[in-house]
Amino acid sequence: MAVREIYAGMPWWVKWVAVPVIALVVFGGAILSAIGLLIGLLFKVLLFVALVGGLIYVVRKFMASSSSSSSGGGW
Repeated sequence: MAVREIYAGMPWWVKWVAVPVIALVVFGGAILSAIGLLIGLLFKVLLFVALVGGLIYVVRKFMASSSSSSSGGGW
């Protein structure tokens, strides 16, 4: 008998309740670790984008203010 045939002969509550609960108990730590890793990575990517965007904003503002003051009052 194949595993698929054995599984097909089980009651609905085994397929839809017991097996997922066992899977969560066995693999729950790994699933939570993977989700935590993905959330941490997403946070770091967003932080990187925000910092680079802020740096670009500050540099453009500084370049615009320094170029306007140096071009207007030349020696």
